[in-house]
Amino acid sequence: MLSNTLTILLAGGAGSRLHPLTVDRAKPAVPFAGKYRIIDFALSNCLHSGLRKILVLTQYKSQSLQRHLRDGWSIFNPEIQEYITVVPPQMRTGDSWYSGTANAIYQNLYLLQRSGCEHVLILSGDHIYRMDYAAMLKFHAKTQASVTVACMDVPLEEASEFGVMAVNERHEITEFQEKPKFPKAMPGHPDRALVSMGIYVFQIDVLMRELETDQADSESAHDFGKSIIPRMIKGQSAVHEYRFGGRAGRVTQDRYWRDVGTVDAYYEANMDLLTPVPPLDLYQDDWSIRTYHGQNPPARMVPGRSGHEGVLINSILGAGAIISGGCVRHSVLSARVVVEDMAEVENSILFENVRVGAGAQLQKCIIDKNVNVPAGTQIGFDTAADLARQFTISEKGVTVVPKGYQFG
Repeated sequence: MLSNTLTILLAGGAGSRLHPLTVDRAKPAVPFAGKYRIIDFALSNCLHSGLRKILVLTQYKSQSLQRHLRDGWSIFNPEIQEYITVVPPQMRTGDSWYSGTANAIYQNLYLLQRSGCEHVLILSGDHIYRMDYAAMLKFHAKTQASVTVACMDVPLEEASEFGVMAVNERHEITEFQEKPKFPKAMPGHPDRALVSMGIYVFQIDVLMRELETDQADSESAHDFGKSIIPRMIKGQSAVHEYRFGGRAGRVTQDRYWRDVGTVDAYYEANMDLLTPVPPLDLYQDDWSIRTYHGQNPPARMVPGRSGHEGVLINSILGAGAIISGGCVRHSVLSARVVVEDMAEVENSILFENVRVGAGAQLQKCIIDKNVNVPAGTQIGFDTAADLARQFTISEKGVTVVPKGYQFG
């Protein structure tokens, strides 16, 4: 079944809620955990699940994403029908860009027709999780569903950010509402709701038929959650749920799944990795996360000019990073970050090639790549001062310094 499955990875969203980290890059290309890109998690899941026919649909600001896929993911052999292929918008069906998740695939319908596959697995490129898709495909084949939707339960107060569903005892989805204002709780669990993870398995002939029907509907949002799935349920198609985090599958189930579509969600997902027992185990040998490794020297800590030793407390340190007499607490540092003498970095995320000058103080902030923070500068302490520098401050108070920012 795996050899007859085409995987489509949707990686074309504008990522406006993750601004300014997405000013110059697509959301799936945003760095994560000091080493990876967000898209590496879905692609690693495909790799470990045995899926070898993957199309990555790109759109907005896709250059860094395409470069990352070229450098880190050119690992399959097309001579035996294995591939990870980037598919930019080609306007084969009109003069518009992708206008929804369903429309993105509709515009590439010819790729489905020529794939020779029987099933299509549809994924989003901007979620952090580990999952064995082979187990979901096996469940889909067993139930003979037209479409299977991966789902999980979340706190009721968070459910309005997702597609919320109701299911019966036969694992059939009986109701689906995309981002309802007042989501319904699960029976017997008044504080939880069952939501879609944006992962779908279709019979390929069903998917092509549904896409044609959807495109002909001028009132449709051309989106799987808003249009395709609700229409199929109303039409009494076999729409089944697959519960994430069960015992099926080869990956150790940690039940961790995060949509990192906002600055706060992205920040919190990185901070999750710093808890004593992280909810997502990046050190699991049998389900490692693959990425592109640049040619960087080892990380090191050295005394600063004042003689102070570098201090690293409960943090992630990327390759080539140097703590030169500074102090880093509960933070995530990417490759080639330099923290100079008596500088303090706390509860922060620093991207590649950030230099923190002597005596500078950073707290609860995200510094995008190629930023030199001058000596003695404070970031994350004075909201008015940060706003005056035109930094972005999230709803929960995370200060974001954009890529390449030049201090006055």
